[in-house]
Amino acid sequence: MKSKTLNHGVLLAAMYGTNVFAQSSVTLYGAVDDAVTYVNNQKGHSNVYLRSGNLTTSVWGLTGVEDLGGGLATIFQVESSFDMNSGAATTSGLIFNRQAYLGLRDQKYGTVTMGRQYTPYFLLVGPLAPAATMAGAVGAQPGDIDSLDKTTRANSSVTYTSPVFRGLQASAMYGFGGNPGSIGSGQTISAALQYSSGPLGVAAGYLRMDNAQPGVVFGSTSSASLGTTVVNQGYLTASRIEDAAIAANYTIGALRLGAVYANVRYLPGNQSAFLDTAVFNNYGIFGTYRIRPDLESAAAVSYTVASKANTIQDRAKYLLFSLKQAYLLSKRTTLYALEGFTHATGKTLGASGIKTIVAAAPVVGDSQNLTPSSTPNQVVVMLGIASKF
Repeated sequence: MKSKTLNHGVLLAAMYGTNVFAQSSVTLYGAVDDAVTYVNNQKGHSNVYLRSGNLTTSVWGLTGVEDLGGGLATIFQVESSFDMNSGAATTSGLIFNRQAYLGLRDQKYGTVTMGRQYTPYFLLVGPLAPAATMAGAVGAQPGDIDSLDKTTRANSSVTYTSPVFRGLQASAMYGFGGNPGSIGSGQTISAALQYSSGPLGVAAGYLRMDNAQPGVVFGSTSSASLGTTVVNQGYLTASRIEDAAIAANYTIGALRLGAVYANVRYLPGNQSAFLDTAVFNNYGIFGTYRIRPDLESAAAVSYTVASKANTIQDRAKYLLFSLKQAYLLSKRTTLYALEGFTHATGKTLGASGIKTIVAAAPVVGDSQNLTPSSTPNQVVVMLGIASKF
């Protein structure tokens, strides 16, 4: 099925018989994805069920472009994700929970956009991380603790992205907290660089998310939206979260290799439910091989280790192995299999913060964020189909 594109210049000319100089279009796009999923242990029980949005998120959206002449254009994008198996939106109360932005794009000077957006940290570093190649369902760092999968966005944000110059592109964002009397309260700041030349791709990025109400779990008064998982649940009352990452990819024929390192810091405030800065060091390597034009296989190993802090000496460690096999039925439709195994050891904070120290619970990628295993191991196997339109 082809994307539905409406050319408003042609439409207006036909309706009113006038000369329309600026060309504009609106495009409907999306993806649907569903898989039979087996999990060996979800809170003590095995499960077989249908899970939506694995190889790619199930979404629909609209993009628009109006050519203003001289290389300048107005652009917008609105996007919403949904559950294939219930038809429900994945985020209650938000029509366009993924993205909703408007801006100007200039071929010479770059692009400025405003609204709800992904961060430059994710947009420039994320494509080189394992989650982008493996699928975040099994390939993201446990619970997407490094925000390099599609779980973090910034509301009320302004982003500037430069044109690509000799393989180099830069982007910076500021998200307004919007709290009267305290302009910086709840703000989000992000910046990133990406360089691509032939077979080599390198990127580095930074993300800072401030809590508008330190001591309260990140919520609607903060610019950043952040996912809750069993990996980070004890630290969500932080006054600030900082992520810094560097990633690199190299392609040799049909083989692509990649590596990423991310440092994540949860900084407490006076009213936070924990006392010391919590640090998560994240390492990942992956390889993908295109066996033939319609068949691809990939594998990744990721390791996350927390700092010794908040009275914890036996710090949490998470080791993740993931595999992917994908067969293209067409340019738009893919049959796939995903497999993930996570082993967790050590201790971490429970949802009540320093009042509850618990065993680190394994979660595979970001598909089991609130359904961890009751043992140190968790296994996930998915067989599915994804189609884009």
